[in-house]
Amino acid sequence: MQISELTPAFFPAVVSLANAIHGDNYLNHASLVAMHLQGIVKGINASFVAIDEQQQLIGYRLSFAAGQWQPDRWCTEALWPVPCADMAYFKSVGVSAGQRGKGVASSLLQASVAALKQQGAKAGLAHIWRESPGNAAQRYFSYAGAVLVKVHPQRWRHLSETAGYYCPICGALCNCSAAEMVLTFSAG
Repeated sequence: MQISELTPAFFPAVVSLANAIHGDNYLNHASLVAMHLQGIVKGINASFVAIDEQQQLIGYRLSFAAGQWQPDRWCTEALWPVPCADMAYFKSVGVSAGQRGKGVASSLLQASVAALKQQGAKAGLAHIWRESPGNAAQRYFSYAGAVLVKVHPQRWRHLSETAGYYCPICGALCNCSAAEMVLTFSAG
């Protein structure tokens, strides 16, 4: 497995994988272009892809640099360990079904954390999909050292109502909850 910076050459494969994992209309080319730019500061890209030996995409991690994203109503800033100006955002991760449990997501997270630290971030926030199979997403992020801040019911419902998001668990109207979690970066 090889970890590489996300570049436009990978966009079609990332959109396809993200929608296969997270549901139809989760990502599209235009939204991915914008998200990719949110991860670049000081010429440092914080979003990455994982490629197998056959040069096929097996995973991705989209991360936003501190100062390149806006907190929304599902952000509990008063409970964060660092100010918003120092908080990066882990937007999305996906690993193809046959590659799960092999350290792909952890390797992608490590690459993003290293880049975000170089950019100057002190921590990263994520809204973790609690209804992922076996709540694997929250377990993986907890194992990486993240702590739970708050649980937000129906976190993605508005995307179903406004953007046509189709949840792989709930269908046309998503009722899944999110675990707002923070990973504080170690110095060095």
